[in-house]
Amino acid sequence: MLVLDANILVRAVLGKRARSILERYAARARFYAPDVAFADAREHLPGILAKRGIDAAPALAVLEALRTIVECLDAEMYAPFERIARQRIESRDEEDWPVLAAALALDCAIWTEDADFFGTGVATWTTDRVELLLDQPKAPFADQGN
Repeated sequence: MLVLDANILVRAVLGKRARSILERYAARARFYAPDVAFADAREHLPGILAKRGIDAAPALAVLEALRTIVECLDAEMYAPFERIARQRIESRDEEDWPVLAAALALDCAIWTEDADFFGTGVATWTTDRVELLLDQPKAPFADQGN
């Protein structure tokens, strides 16, 4: 299991690598993102694409389609871990607490390009390294009847 940060969702929409990793491992790994990560991606994509002179509608459709691979977690699921998540990330970017709280709630790693998660007590993987985790036989993130 992996919890995705909003920057991975944006990369999965705009690029090829993150999306191909999600698609390749969807059958054997579980991917999650807090509802606010989807909201952040939805908020930032139009501005990113406007700078490139690209219509945002197709990208937003791709983001919504990612929900078939990446499960959106409601705040009630990770809210019990808010206090500890805020404590662990407060000196970096406290706004990222939902991603950390979701990882704590699910007892799993985070996939991000944001160094703010390093040192928070949760394994953190970047796109260039995450396949090392995903390729492990009988990996700890495999479906365990959840």
